[in-house]
Amino acid sequence: MAARSAPSCHLRLEWVYGYRGHQCRNNLYYTAAKEIVYFVAGVGVVYSPREHRQKFYRGHSDDIISLALHPERVLVATGQVGKEPYICVWDSYTVQTISILKDVHTHGIACLAFDLDGQRLVSVGLDSKNAVCVWDWKRGKMLSMAPGHTDRIFDISWDLYQPNKLVSCGVKHIKFWSLCGNALTPKRGVFGKTGDLQTILCLACARDELTYSGALNGDIYVWKGINLIRTIQGAHTAGIFSMNACEEGFATGGRDGCIRLWDLTFKPITVIDLRETDQGYKGLSVRSVCWRGDHILVGTQDSEIFEIVVHERNKPFLIMQGHCEGELWALAIHPTKPLAVTGSDDRSVRIWSLVDHALIARCNMEEPIRCAAVNVDGIHLALGMKDGSFTVLRVRDMTEVVHIKDRKEAIHELKYSPDGSYLAVGCNDSSVDIYGVAQRYKKFGECVGSLSFITHLDWSSDSRYLQTNDGNGKRLFYRMPGGKEMTNKEEIKGVHWASWTCVSGLEVNGIWPKYSDINDINSVDGNYIGQVLVSADDYGIVKLFRYPCLRKGAKFKKYIGHSAHVTNVRWSHDYQWVISIGGADHSVFQWKFIPERKLKDALHIAPQESLADSNSDESDSDLSDVPELDSEIEQETQLTYRRQVYKEDLPQLKEQYKEKQKSGTSKRRERPPGNSIRLHFVHGYRGYDCRSNLFYTQIGEIVYHVAAVGVIYNRQQNTQRFYLGHDDDILCLALHPLKDYVATGQVGRDPSVHIWDTETIKPLSVLKGYHQYGVCAVDFSADGKRLASVGIDDSHTIVLWDWKKGEKLSIARGSKDKIFVVKMNPYVPDKLITAGIKHMKFWRRAGGGLIGRKGYVGTLGKNDTMMCAVYGWTEEMAFSGTSTGDVCIWRDIFLVKTVKAHDGPVFSMHALEKGFVTGGKDGVVALWDDSFERCLKTYAIKRAALAPGSKGLLLEDNPSIRAISLGHGHILVGTKNGEILEVDKSGPVTLLVQGHMEGEVWGLATHPYLPICATVSDDKTLRIWDLSPSHCMLAVRKLKKGGRCCCFSPDGKALAVGLNDGSFLMANADTLEDLVSFHHRKDIISDIRFSPGKLLRVNTGAKEQLFFEAPRGKKQTIPSGEVEKIGWASWTSVLGLCCEGIWPVIGEVTDVTASCLTSDKTVLATGDDLGFVKLFRYPTKGKFGKFKKYVAHSTHVTNVRWTYDDSMLVTLGGTDMSLMVWTNEMEGYREKRPCDSEESDIDSEEDGGYDSDVTRENEISYTIRALSTNIRPMFGIKPHLQQKEPSIDERPPVSRAPPQPEKLQTNNVGKKKRPIEDLVLELVFGYRGRDCRNNVHYLNDGDDIIYHTASVGILHNVATGTQSFYQEHNDDILCLTVNQHPKFINIVATGQVGDSADMSATAPSIHIWDAMSKQTLSMLRCYHSKGVCSVSFSATGKLLLSVGLDPEHTITIWRWQEGAKIASRAGHNQRIFVAEFRPDSDSQFVSVGVKHVKFWTLAGRALLSKKGLLSTLEDARMQTMLAVAFGANNLTFTGTISGDVCVWKDHILCRIVARAHNGPVFAMYTTLRDGLIVTGGKERPSKEGGAVKLWDQELRRCRAFRLETGQVTDCVRSVCRGKGKILVGTRNAEIIEVGEKNAACNILVNGHVDGPIWGLATHPSRDFFLSAAEDGTVRLWDIADKKMLNKVNLGHAARTVCYSPEGDMVAIGMKNGEFIILLVSSLKIWGKKRDRRCAIHDIRFSPDSRFLAVGSSENSVDFYDLTLGPTLNRISYCKDIPSFVIQMDFSADSRHLQVSTGCYKRHVYEVPSGKHLMDQAAIDRITWATWTSILGDEVMGIWSRHAEKADVNCACVSHSGISLVTGDDFGMIKLFDFPCPEKFFICLEMCTYASLKDMDAEKTLHKLTALRNQNYTGGKKKNRTKPCMVKWC
Repeated sequence: MAARSAPSCHLRLEWVYGYRGHQCRNNLYYTAAKEIVYFVAGVGVVYSPREHRQKFYRGHSDDIISLALHPERVLVATGQVGKEPYICVWDSYTVQTISILKDVHTHGIACLAFDLDGQRLVSVGLDSKNAVCVWDWKRGKMLSMAPGHTDRIFDISWDLYQPNKLVSCGVKHIKFWSLCGNALTPKRGVFGKTGDLQTILCLACARDELTYSGALNGDIYVWKGINLIRTIQGAHTAGIFSMNACEEGFATGGRDGCIRLWDLTFKPITVIDLRETDQGYKGLSVRSVCWRGDHILVGTQDSEIFEIVVHERNKPFLIMQGHCEGELWALAIHPTKPLAVTGSDDRSVRIWSLVDHALIARCNMEEPIRCAAVNVDGIHLALGMKDGSFTVLRVRDMTEVVHIKDRKEAIHELKYSPDGSYLAVGCNDSSVDIYGVAQRYKKFGECVGSLSFITHLDWSSDSRYLQTNDGNGKRLFYRMPGGKEMTNKEEIKGVHWASWTCVSGLEVNGIWPKYSDINDINSVDGNYIGQVLVSADDYGIVKLFRYPCLRKGAKFKKYIGHSAHVTNVRWSHDYQWVISIGGADHSVFQWKFIPERKLKDALHIAPQESLADSNSDESDSDLSDVPELDSEIEQETQLTYRRQVYKEDLPQLKEQYKEKQKSGTSKRRERPPGNSIRLHFVHGYRGYDCRSNLFYTQIGEIVYHVAAVGVIYNRQQNTQRFYLGHDDDILCLALHPLKDYVATGQVGRDPSVHIWDTETIKPLSVLKGYHQYGVCAVDFSADGKRLASVGIDDSHTIVLWDWKKGEKLSIARGSKDKIFVVKMNPYVPDKLITAGIKHMKFWRRAGGGLIGRKGYVGTLGKNDTMMCAVYGWTEEMAFSGTSTGDVCIWRDIFLVKTVKAHDGPVFSMHALEKGFVTGGKDGVVALWDDSFERCLKTYAIKRAALAPGSKGLLLEDNPSIRAISLGHGHILVGTKNGEILEVDKSGPVTLLVQGHMEGEVWGLATHPYLPICATVSDDKTLRIWDLSPSHCMLAVRKLKKGGRCCCFSPDGKALAVGLNDGSFLMANADTLEDLVSFHHRKDIISDIRFSPGKLLRVNTGAKEQLFFEAPRGKKQTIPSGEVEKIGWASWTSVLGLCCEGIWPVIGEVTDVTASCLTSDKTVLATGDDLGFVKLFRYPTKGKFGKFKKYVAHSTHVTNVRWTYDDSMLVTLGGTDMSLMVWTNEMEGYREKRPCDSEESDIDSEEDGGYDSDVTRENEISYTIRALSTNIRPMFGIKPHLQQKEPSIDERPPVSRAPPQPEKLQTNNVGKKKRPIEDLVLELVFGYRGRDCRNNVHYLNDGDDIIYHTASVGILHNVATGTQSFYQEHNDDILCLTVNQHPKFINIVATGQVGDSADMSATAPSIHIWDAMSKQTLSMLRCYHSKGVCSVSFSATGKLLLSVGLDPEHTITIWRWQEGAKIASRAGHNQRIFVAEFRPDSDSQFVSVGVKHVKFWTLAGRALLSKKGLLSTLEDARMQTMLAVAFGANNLTFTGTISGDVCVWKDHILCRIVARAHNGPVFAMYTTLRDGLIVTGGKERPSKEGGAVKLWDQELRRCRAFRLETGQVTDCVRSVCRGKGKILVGTRNAEIIEVGEKNAACNILVNGHVDGPIWGLATHPSRDFFLSAAEDGTVRLWDIADKKMLNKVNLGHAARTVCYSPEGDMVAIGMKNGEFIILLVSSLKIWGKKRDRRCAIHDIRFSPDSRFLAVGSSENSVDFYDLTLGPTLNRISYCKDIPSFVIQMDFSADSRHLQVSTGCYKRHVYEVPSGKHLMDQAAIDRITWATWTSILGDEVMGIWSRHAEKADVNCACVSHSGISLVTGDDFGMIKLFDFPCPEKFFICLEMCTYASLKDMDAEKTLHKLTALRNQNYTGGKKKNRTKPCMVKWC
């Protein structure tokens, strides 16, 4: 029996030998108290060298591998390995946890670092992406996260001199990070030519952006910014593992065993070579250094810690030693002295003094050691080796006695016999050899019974027997010394064993858990005197059992600290200590044994805090003396609340079934019925499995819950109000201290807690995301700001919330058994208690975690099941009620005393000012004084005490009490039977509310002419309810059996009831007495009906419908068409044509359980398994009818019935035992209410309308630059990968030959050649209006406008036309908004495209920036994969709303200044175009999109949405909505695809402004100062209409404006209104300002509309340039005046353009193969010709203006002689061009042409013959007139390393001939020196585009470079992103 309880003695960790030097670094520091902090295994150690004392931090559950010291040097952060690793921040002085950071990393935490002021902590994970994460560690909150690198990161550090900057380094990289908002953005360090690219192991930051880093080869690399500026070579001769910065300078330590000290500028001060010192040895390797003042701490690879005093540097002091790498298995104890011997795979044997805590001897052997033993006299030490040999040494001087090798496999166990004469040696080859000690270890015998390796041996006390264990778990016995196996059981029984270290055997059965693998306990050792046994297992746990322990699964105490396998454990010779050794952590732990008698003195020492409590779950003392659980509690613990289908699953299920059902839904379906119902009264209270869920509110109403409804009951008026925000069973309820807010928790896959206001019944916050299956307990803190909740997942997770913000503060696993209650400490907001099955825990918050300590029962009682708990009058005092009827009184965590309070469990407890009130299963309410000394008064709940005003009848005396609350002079009591009673202080009891008890309720009948109904339930009662305003139970009768159905007779006098045993009875409807009963069937009777006629209809479970003729029961078959025509007396069938539409799309998962038709046969009400009550129009033909649905029941609605006059609908909830009464509101009577939700399972087929622009915008798919691919279909080997053939005449370096001619003709007319130093963006022509909207805004009172194109945000001054740019985006911007709040003036948010949402640098992001200074204020990396399509600021400007392009079209709300994501939710399954905050709100916003308008509320962390309701207007249909604007009084206006504007009040459509525009309304703008609304649409200009209209606040009158653009249709994409001006952005890339007074239009910005811009040409002598694009236009731009001068519509897409040398002609090449020559002066066509069918890619005039060369994609170049006039006959062409032509350049003498082609080859042809020139020497001598080629040796350097998928598209050499600029598919403009023949040439990069097409820059007078560009997007459709031109200077 004793073995079933844990031993009452205890172990305390006293010393740990070892230090983790392997695979870790920088893990050893001085604290402020001059103590030394480090870690070993899973323990943080704080060592005081002065007192030679260790303190331990044991909050980790696995190996610690990283450590960081807070800048104040008291706090320490440590990170561990594991599947769910966490970080602990703890105090090195008290070794208590301050904060726990978890739930982010996986695998482990590789590095940690605090920032300068210690507020933030950065961590790096060991996962595949090496995630970098920044924490606000005090709050336990993650601020930012990003993938770190593809390979390991070894070190990370904050830059202590620049805020928000970090540096990380690792395998072959170093990265410089900046933190902005929630975005961590890395820049890779550039090694350049200064140093080799290699692995960087450690780093330290210094002033002036300098970073010092230690490299693998022993050099120190010095970085300035991100560039390597110098290296300090040979600082160490091998890798530098550690670098430590202090006030005096830097210390570095390396693999060469040297420590080097450097001053602050990294000049060497001194070097200390540890290998040369007294304690040194060959191969010493330094892993960690810490320099403070004149002391240096050094940690080595071999687990030593040295302390060096600088002036005696050759005498380092050895503080700590341990075993080195390799497993540690051998452990032996000296028989007479306090010494322990260990031996390891590191081949050393070490002797430790347990008194001095020091190593006293060490000896190195030849082989790894696996086991050890000391002879009885303490003279000989035997060591078993891994190679099968064993060695015996003398203990005193470690000299060898013998070395014997008889075996080939490892020796795993050896032991001397108790008389000292024999040594038994157990080997892995399954044998045991016996050697004689005195005979110089001669072999005496051999034991060969085992079939597996030998694991343990024990000798008998008389040395005559030996027992062994082997790897199979077999226990065998042998006679000594011969080794004969014994089988006689009787003989064995009598043997007394000298020691017990075997793991199998009767005496140690109990150490094995009930279902355990045989090999996971590695070692045990019995202490016969103390009757305890200690064991060591594979999970790092040391356990203490009683000895002997005979029965499996014995109770124990457990101790953690080792990380993985504990390989061996032994008692010291005098049983004072236990020594345990760790295999992988090669550490030795010494535990002090504290026997029982000492424990009492040690009580004041609080049990060591740790996350896995030392007295952990499995070690609860005796189960056996806990009484059997009370039946009620037993039932409750078995409830799982699991559902097959959760409400959260419905949307996905619907989608899946829709796919299957696509075909069958063509019929136009009926509208939903005009009637609606409203919840009126609920009979029922959930008491059978919930406690303490009943309270008085501030104004004396009563709040409680039943089913999925929160009920507020007014006892004066007998009315109820309802909170209907939940969609499944509510399980718990708590009241805010101010008694006006309520928190309720529900069942669900991701269950939520709602906090709502009892006055307005509106949700204030919804908390979810951390529990599973359900929330079973909630409690508010005393200040009302926090909330604690407990889940019903397997580990009963506890979460602490800041509920207003909806933020999770802390989370912890509660217990594996059920928790019934959580209570927050009213005095200390960071403390709480939880109580439950065998569970009372006291928690305190530590950052993101909670630390729990078990209640300490001591001798006073036993671990009982706690049902309720409250805090007392101080923060230490707590009281709990147990399942046995006691009240336990706790101080701190100790049980002080128990008081008997009730017979049976104490279910509820409430603290008063001066005492307590308790309620129990015995049905008694007891009042107590403030110390539970005496009971002041008891109230019994009995029928006799029932007051006359009661609303019903008490079912039984003394019902079990589940909830008690006090207030307003009364005691409020909730019972298990579902009754709510009010007890007056003087004794009378009033019944207020009641419902059925536990058991399903199915039977329901309404009376034929009275407002009453009858119900019958599995709780064996039949009840009659009054439905009139008195709302009470009129009568009740107990039945022998539960019932499933009932029915009133047509005259209302009799009531028939069908029972579960197959009988049925007829009762008098008034008195409920029996009239008659029958018993004909065995099964449950499921429905019962009186017949008004002859036909009876039956529905079966197999979804069939049968007809019988009454009374004989003959089966009839009736054709389905006839069924409708029969006049049925009542319709409760769920099958048949008339109601086929009531079956939902997901009919396979859910059943419609009941239906009932109104007496006028127009409305069919149904109830289903998911708890929905739905109304359909009858008959409901066609599948999936439209309906209105109502949620109040939680799961099955078992029955629905209309009352006799259809004024009410009565519904029954099966498992929620509630009877709900709904009032029917006829069509005329329409006071709209929020509980209406009208929808059908399949969205309406009517499409939402069509418009080409909308469709294209909806279908666009954006390419992401980071995944860029080539825009041209190139093939072949890229130039930088081609092998170069050596040319024949490689000239010698010095040569008499004439100098090579210039590569390029230059025009340096008397000027010095100066290279172009830099390019600065000066002008951008273009605006993205094609697929974006609401993206042009006024700033600064209309002086400036802001808009975007490509990846730049542009601030454009209206008066001067000057522009400034925001260039931080790295890809296309898709949306832009301006903050309207005066506090955030000129703050702009822009969102861009991106790829997967992995938080890396290519993920989509939102930038918030200052439009004037262009400073980035915050950057939000978001989870919207693909891109961000809409952004909007809230009214206060502090919140930002964003919408994604991901398939779910996620909507996210951010607190942008902190970079914190507040809430996020899937928006809609189709595209959302715009979402905007209401201009007066921070919580309300509206989203519009494809067939979608939703009205959203932000409640805490949750987004709640309502679909727009259309049904109020006849024939209104859901269209695609494109824009949104707002009016006063909660009005919302949405613009539709048809040109109508819908006007919504709240979420209900109240009118339609028909044809506000003739085409789609793309843009709407609400003017904040006067409420006027601007709309912009797509329409043809006409006299009265215009594409822009200005409306009044109600959208009743308007004024139209025409845009004088000359287009056939105007399509407005963006509108904004300033002072007297309207700003309009159009689809044609114009931005126009319209005057409100005179309607004058002023075009501010022009751009190309569609398609890539390919053609670009600069004028030979003036500051003009031309661009040609696929939108069919060629445009002339003036650089000086910053505007478009002219445009020519060509009617076809243009691809290339070129000026003649004099500038008088322009040649244009078209996409259809035609080319045109215009005269510049008149813009008249001089000539045109089409000789090719494919696109012309380049066109060139020869420098002498004689020839025109035309290159096309038909692999050809054609020559035309212009001197022959405009007939343009081809004179010749170039032959055998291998691929399409990209660029062409003429030579300066017009006699040669170079052609670059699509297969990365450059060819040279003669002009005009077209002959291919092959002679390389001749080619090298040509001087070119221009250079635009991207191919050729001269430009080899422009091809970058990263061009696998993307190409360089264009190039152009400047007129001075020494600079080259290129454009590529990554959107980069790069500047090179020309020529650049070396590969991977260094360049300057600029970036503005999403990708770049063509470029050609000829020098103008002002050294201006204009570039041609176009953004482009791949994909099947040629979706082109916004065209724009950019000018740099």
